[in-house]
Amino acid sequence: MSLLLRFKEGLAKTRARTISRIAGIFGRGHIDDQILEELEDALLEADIGVDTVEELIEKLRENDSGRKRGEDFDPLKILKSLLVDQLTDCSLLVHPERFTQKPWVILLVGVNGSGKTTTSGKLAHYYGRQGKTSVIAAADTFRAAGIEQVEIWAKMGNARLVKQKTGADPAAVAFDAHQSALSRGEDLLIVDTAGRLQAKRNLMEELGKISRVLQKKDPTAPHEVLLVLDATTGQNGLSQARGFTAAAGGTGIVVTKLDGTARGGVIFPIRKELGLPVEFVGLGEGLEDLQPFEPKLFVDAIMEA
Repeated sequence: MSLLLRFKEGLAKTRARTISRIAGIFGRGHIDDQILEELEDALLEADIGVDTVEELIEKLRENDSGRKRGEDFDPLKILKSLLVDQLTDCSLLVHPERFTQKPWVILLVGVNGSGKTTTSGKLAHYYGRQGKTSVIAAADTFRAAGIEQVEIWAKMGNARLVKQKTGADPAAVAFDAHQSALSRGEDLLIVDTAGRLQAKRNLMEELGKISRVLQKKDPTAPHEVLLVLDATTGQNGLSQARGFTAAAGGTGIVVTKLDGTARGGVIFPIRKELGLPVEFVGLGEGLEDLQPFEPKLFVDAIMEA
C-alpha cells in the first residue's frame, strides 16, 4: 500500500467531512465573502483552529486580489499549499543524529489512554524494520493493567521488555532498562511512562526524576521526549500537554487515533500551540499504522477525493 493511500484510509473520516464541503464551495468558480465564510466554517469543523483559519482566509483574500488583476488563481491548490506551509518545519529531519548514542532513549509521555503503550510497540516495530533492536521499559508501574498491556505490545513489536512489580519506582525501572540495553549493545530504549499516579504522587515530579536518573548513565538522555496526544480529544488536551512538555522537556509530538475522528485538522492547533514538530501519526490500530508525519501527504489525504 502506498503511503498516500495509507494516509487517506487513516484520515477517511476527516476527508469525508472536509473534502465534500470544500470541493462544493470552490466548485462555484469564484471567491466572495459568503464563500470564504462557508470555507471558514468547514475548516473550523475539521478542528484546524481559529488562529490558523483566520490566517488562511486572509491569505486567500490576498490571492483573490491577484486573480482580479489577471493572475492565475486555483483556490484549492492555493489552500493546500498554505496548509502545507503551516507544517513545513515538521517535514525536516528533526533528529539527524538518531542512534549516534547506544541506546538511543525515547521517553513517551502523555495522559493515560492517549496511546503511549501502543506507540511504544509500534515504534519498536518501525525501527525494527530498519534493523534496530529495541527495549521497552515498563515505567507505568502504578497500574497492573499498564504492565500487562506493555508486555503485549512489546511482544508484538519484537522488543525486549524490562519490568518490575506493580508499585515499583518508575525511575528505577528506566535505570535498570538502560543498564541492560547498554550491556547488550541494543539500539533503542523506549520508556513507557504513567499518565496518572495514585493519590499524593506528583506525576510531573516523577517524569523529571526519570530523566535525572537516566542522565546518571548518559548525560544526554533522554534523547527524545515524545508527547503522545489522542486526536479524538481534539484541542481539549492541549492544557494538559503543556504540563507534560514543561516537566519532561518535550522534543516532538505523536498524534494517535486520527482514524477515529473527523476532526483530524487538530494537528494544526497542536503544532501551533505547543511549538513542537509532529513526528509520528497513528492512522489505525495495526503495527504498520504508526507513520512518520509528512505534511504534504497529510494535506493531500484530507483534501483529495
